[in-house]
Amino acid sequence: MIIRGAIICDIHGERCSDIQIENGVVTRIGDNLSGDDVIQAQGCYLIPGLVDTDVRLKDSQLNGTNLEKLSSRALSGGVTTALLASDCAPRIDNEITLEFIQQHRKLSNGATIETAVSALNDSGALSNIAIMLKKGSLCVHTSTLNDYNLITRIAQYLKMADKTLFYKAEEKSLIDSGVMADGAIAAQLGLPGISPISEVVHVASMIEIARHFGIKIVFKSITEPRSIELIADARKAGIEVECEAAIHHLFKNDSACAGFDTDAKINPPLVSETKRLLLIDALVRGDIHSLTALHQPNSDVHKDITFYDTNVGTTSIAEYLPLLYTYLIKTDVIDMPKLVQVASYAPARHIGLSSGEITVGLPFDCILFDPSQTTEVPHHHSLYKNETLQGKVIMAICRGEVTKF
Repeated sequence: MIIRGAIICDIHGERCSDIQIENGVVTRIGDNLSGDDVIQAQGCYLIPGLVDTDVRLKDSQLNGTNLEKLSSRALSGGVTTALLASDCAPRIDNEITLEFIQQHRKLSNGATIETAVSALNDSGALSNIAIMLKKGSLCVHTSTLNDYNLITRIAQYLKMADKTLFYKAEEKSLIDSGVMADGAIAAQLGLPGISPISEVVHVASMIEIARHFGIKIVFKSITEPRSIELIADARKAGIEVECEAAIHHLFKNDSACAGFDTDAKINPPLVSETKRLLLIDALVRGDIHSLTALHQPNSDVHKDITFYDTNVGTTSIAEYLPLLYTYLIKTDVIDMPKLVQVASYAPARHIGLSSGEITVGLPFDCILFDPSQTTEVPHHHSLYKNETLQGKVIMAICRGEVTKF
C-alpha cells in the first residue's frame, strides 16, 4: 500500500511525502512512489498509532463483549495499543484472567489490548507478579499502598524484572469521603470535596521509594501542580519518575460539575480553572510526559442517579485523537510532533514497546487523520457530549491490518 501526499509526522517532525507500507512495515518513504494500491491522502496526517496505558472496561466488568467494544472503539479514536488497567472485575492478578484477556488481545479491526498486573490480589496479599510478568503482563499497577513491607517487595520484583510501576496516588480515606475536588464549585453545590493532599502526599513518599530502590514509576492521571513540581525536581536529581495526565483535566475544569452533571464525575476529580491552566503550562514545558484518555465508561444505571452515588468515569477513547487535535493543536498549545511524543512515544516506552517513530524497515501501527473533517460526540454519558470536534480518523493500520472508517 502507498499512502500518497500525507503529512508524515513523528516525534522528529513533519514532512509531506509518499510512504509505502507492506504487512505493517514501512518499506519506502519518498516522492512519487508507484504501486498498485494507492491512497490519496493530501492534507491528512499520517502518524504512529496512539498508545493509551490507562484504559478501563464498561462498568469495570471484564468480559468478551466489553473487550471487543473497547478494541474497536479505541482504534476508531486513533489508539492502536490500549493497556487495560488491572482494577477491573475480576482483577488482573492471576494467570486464568490474563489468559482470557490474551485470547482477545488481537481482535480483527481493533486495537491491540495489553495488560497491567495488579500488585495485590482481592484479599490484599501480593499477587504473583513474577509469573504474571513472565506470562505477558507489561507492567505492575496499583493505587496507594500504606503497607511499606508490601511496597518493598513490589519494588524488588520490579527491579528484578526491569519493569515499570504504574501508581495511582490517592489517599483512600479522603477519596471515600468526597465526590469532587475541594473548592468553590464543590461548596456551591453542597458536595463534599476531596483535598489535594490526597495525591501530593503519596507522590512525595513514592518518589523516595523510587530513589531508594532505583525503580521506574509512572504516576497516573496527576492533577495537582505541586505533584508535578515534586516529580520534576526528582527527575533533575536522576530519579526515574514520570508524570501522566488525563486529557479531561487539561480540557475541562470543575465547573463542568455544575447542575450535578454526573458525566463530569471522574477520578481523579476535575480541578479548578487555575489549576487546569497550570497543568497546560506543565504540558508545554515538558513536565507532563504522557497523556491518557482516561476512558472509563458506565451503564445508564450507574450514571442516571444522584451525583453523590454515581460511578466515576466518562467515555472518551473513540474520540481520543479528535479531542487531542481540537483542544491542543487547533488552540496552538502544542504541535503535532509533541502530540505524538506524549500520546504515542512516551506511553509506549513506559510498557517496553516502540512507537512514535516512522523509520524504513520497522513495524508500524499508524493512523491516517483528516483535520478538515469533523467528529461528532454521540455518547450521552461523555464529558464532551454534543460537541463537534475538529478532525476525523479515516484509516488505521494495526498489526498490518487495514481498517477504514
